[in-house]
Parts: sequence; structure tokens; C-alpha cells
Amino acid sequence: MTRSSTMAALPWLVVVSALSIFADIVRAADLPFETATVSERSVAEVYVADAIIEAVNRATIAAETSGRIKEIYFDVDDEVTQGDVLLRFSDKEQRARLAQAEAKQREAEARLREAEVEYERVKKVFARKLVSQAALDKASANLKATRQRVSAASASVKQAREQLNYTVVRAPYAGIVVERHVEVGEMARPGTLLMTGFSLEHLRASASVPQSVMSAVRKIRRASISLRNPLQPGERIAEVAAQKVTVYPYADEKTHDFKVRLQLPQNHAIYYPGMFVKAVFEVGSVQKLLLPAQAVVHRSEVTAVYVLDENDRVSFRQVRVGGRLIEGDQLQALAGLTAGERVALNPVHAGVVLKEQRSGSAR
Repeated sequence: MTRSSTMAALPWLVVVSALSIFADIVRAADLPFETATVSERSVAEVYVADAIIEAVNRATIAAETSGRIKEIYFDVDDEVTQGDVLLRFSDKEQRARLAQAEAKQREAEARLREAEVEYERVKKVFARKLVSQAALDKASANLKATRQRVSAASASVKQAREQLNYTVVRAPYAGIVVERHVEVGEMARPGTLLMTGFSLEHLRASASVPQSVMSAVRKIRRASISLRNPLQPGERIAEVAAQKVTVYPYADEKTHDFKVRLQLPQNHAIYYPGMFVKAVFEVGSVQKLLLPAQAVVHRSEVTAVYVLDENDRVSFRQVRVGGRLIEGDQLQALAGLTAGERVALNPVHAGVVLKEQRSGSAR
């Protein structure tokens, strides 16, 4: 995040209510709507930053052997499970090398059996003192050398078998193919890019926070990922708590921001890699005067609420409110209200009652 985008995110410094609903919502017997009492409550202060959803497991598979692409079984946007065959190479050369290596291994094993028999024969003859020590040493050295040749032949067979296995490319984990780099018939060599994919099972959100709130973010380590409606910036489509908050131990030397990663729950069906979301970090707590967001009405450029006095008479009052809270759909009352006052939760019905009251007063 650049310095300009960080400064633009500062107005998102809002608060989260410690309670999800108002417990003092009541309905008067003679009023056609419910009311709520404005009160001061302890809320969590948060910092909201822009974030991008990322896949934890994202990989580009490369060729580990040489060969011509023979078959491709998956394409972009196809879902795969772990172990699925993605593509195959022409394997004639690899099979020939494996057959050659296995033949050399059989030859080495036959030479080993011959060397073992020869060593036992020389050993028995040496025990009767019919041959010299040099003859026994030569037979022993030949046996050891033959055993080494068998080991080398076994290693060659293992390598050739691995090269043959490399002609069948399998998915390392379940996920979605996002890019295919080769076509059928192309010649691939070790290192040639084949396919790119990622897993939707493990996702995270990556965000940047300024150094002014970094200490609080690192200390509290509570955050959530919020998906907002692009047509209604204040409306949340979905929100999920981060399972883990990881703060990088260094800042960007240009922006002085700290990168933070938020781990999402597994198998979440709402978020996908590349999505733009909001990361909501808890940075402290404070007392705020709160009222339900549903009580607030907007008339042209005027923001107001319908307030009830002790006699249940309704009045229309202009107020100034802060940002919407993340929990409970509550707003901070900055001006125009005091603790203990009641507000109507249904402005439409409250407006009708206000007109009736004014009509009665006029008569």
C-alpha cells in the first residue's frame, strides 16, 4: 500500500461495539414502532485497511524430464484433486533407459554371485595354505568392487525409474488450474513450465498497516476480513474472523508500512484469490455514545433521528454520526443526542406519528 492509500484509509478508523444488539429495545403500548435508548458503551476501536485475498498454496509445476507432451487432461478453471494426472510425456526414451539400467543391474548381480563363489573357493584353498595371501586379497578386492558395481547399477535403475515416473505429471494438492503453459506436441525439457494452480482450501488476506497502529495490531492480534458491497460502500456482504494474525517484523522502507497476513478459515466458500476486501484490526477500546443505524434517516443533506420524550411525543432532530460499527449495525453519535434519550427504530412509522401529533396540535 502506498502512503497516499494509507492516508486515504485513515478515515476508516472506526469502532466496533462490544455488544451485538441493544438490550433496551422496547415498544410502547401506544406507539406503532420500537424504540431504543441511546447509551454509552465500551467498544473496540479498529483500524480498517485494504487487503487482497491470496492462496497459501500456489505452485507452478515444471518438467523434471525431457520429452514431447503426449496428452493434457486438464485446462484453465478445471478443478483437480490431489494425485490427479495432469498431463503425460512420450516415455519411449525413458523406458529404454530403464530397460538398459535393469539389464546392467542383472549383469552386475551375476558378476557378484560369481565373485562370491570365487572368494569362498580361494578362502578355503588359502586355509590349506595352497595359495598366497595375495591371491586371497585379490579375490576379496574383486568381491568388494563387484558389490560396488551392483550398488551403482541399482542407483541407475532407481534414477531411470524416477525419470519414467516424471513423464506422468500429477497434482501436488487439490485445487484449480489457473494457467496452462504448454500444448500437446511441444517438446519440454527439465525446467519447462507446465501448469499453474492454487488451492482454495487455505486462503489468507494480505494488508499493510501504518507504524502508528502497528504496535496495537501486534499486541492484540485480533482481526477480521470484511467483503464490502461495491455499490454500497457501507454495506458488508460477508465477514469472517481471522484465525491467525501474522505481522512482519520490518517495515517497507518507502511507505514505512508493516505487512500483515490474516489466515482465513479452511474451505471458505465466499472468498477467492485476488478479491479486494477490508481487513479490520482491533487496536484498543473506548467509551462511545451509540445508537442503532436503522434509527438514522437521511433527508437530502440532513442526517437526523426521531426522538421521543418522556410523554412519547416524537420530534425530528438533526444529528451528526460517525462511521458504521462492524458489529451490531450501530453508529457513533457525535452530536445531537445525549445518553438516555430514546430514538425510533422505524423512521417511516415515526414520521407518520409526528405528522399526526402536529395535526392534533394545529386543531
